[in-house]
Amino acid sequence: MSRSLSLAAYLAYTRRAGRPGPDPAQERPDGTLIWVHAVDAGRADTLVHLADRLVGQRPGLCVLLTTKGEIPARIKSKGPVLWQSVPDDNVPAAESFLSHWRPDICLWTGGDLRPALLTCAARQNIPLYFVDADEERLERPVWRWFPDIPRAVFSLFSEILTRTESAARLVRRFGAPESIVSVTGAFQEGAMTLPFNAAERDEMAELLRSRPLWLAAMIRLDELEIVLESHREVSRLAHRSLLILVPDDLEDTDAIKAVLDAQDWRTAIWSEGGLPGETTQIILADTRGEMGLWYRLAPVTFMGSSLVSGQHGRDPNEPAAHGSAILYGPNVGRYLNRYSNYAEAGAARIVRDAETLTAAVQRLIAPDQAAAMAHAAWDVASRGAAVTDRILDMLLDRLDRLEAEK
Repeated sequence: MSRSLSLAAYLAYTRRAGRPGPDPAQERPDGTLIWVHAVDAGRADTLVHLADRLVGQRPGLCVLLTTKGEIPARIKSKGPVLWQSVPDDNVPAAESFLSHWRPDICLWTGGDLRPALLTCAARQNIPLYFVDADEERLERPVWRWFPDIPRAVFSLFSEILTRTESAARLVRRFGAPESIVSVTGAFQEGAMTLPFNAAERDEMAELLRSRPLWLAAMIRLDELEIVLESHREVSRLAHRSLLILVPDDLEDTDAIKAVLDAQDWRTAIWSEGGLPGETTQIILADTRGEMGLWYRLAPVTFMGSSLVSGQHGRDPNEPAAHGSAILYGPNVGRYLNRYSNYAEAGAARIVRDAETLTAAVQRLIAPDQAAAMAHAAWDVASRGAAVTDRILDMLLDRLDRLEAEK
């Protein structure tokens, strides 16, 4: 730990002025606990994904997620993740927090570093890792008054992974040792491919060869008519167009069948063994377990449960991992950060109604038109997976070393 008079003065001040925070609402679980900190909701989502993978490889492991302020309810309820608001940056609050949770490792993301909290953790021999270091979040007003604090704080970490080369330069300028700094790109959720039946895929690809094809995935009843209106318009320009329609709730299947029958759509019902013929207009994919097949077949996917107010969207990582361009509605709050990442990369496009959905499908339904978007989606998904894999390996390696030292 680098010696810093400014840091010593800061810690002394926060010890006198600070107060312990409220007692945590839950007890520390037995066994190994990794403490991860998110500076925003997007990184919190990504850390929950990382926690799932950690626990998959280390059953019994627990993950404590801290954030500033309240955390979205969708994250609080996720599997192995415990949650607490990050303590104030003073010595009494830090010591109380660390005494209660006794983390084995700390993974800090983004920035907004807290000198007192991190110094107290280092003094308790908790290994510290800083990932996804973001240039915009590295500056802190307090450092203007205590200019040697950054060098001392950055020296606490075992490794620092940055989003960009400019962030790495800033970290080095603040005094981080060259040997611990690496540029990895953004830490965001990677996508995992879904299983599929290769024989079914080959058979369907042969049946659908040269037909314009699109997928409407996880469609709710209140957006069904928008999807059907769009397919009707698409079919006027490309009369052999085929829609694969996947209900969000299988209990809606009978109601969807009734609508399709009433509108005289020529439909193949997947659960009944139906296969598309030359005149089939819609495949009603009313089973579970075949999404890997549908994503692989369709050059473009509209992700449903997103068009009508009150909906929350479905995971765009799924089509991205399988090389399908992504369309989505405006109501995707549950996955907003993921959709934003894909949209910024040109891999996803928002639609708001039947007219905009029709225009997007008409443009992208030809495989060569969708290829650029699909490639961009796959690139974002694979880069996110690579960074996540590196962080996962880093943490698991440190856990192995900690266990060997016991």
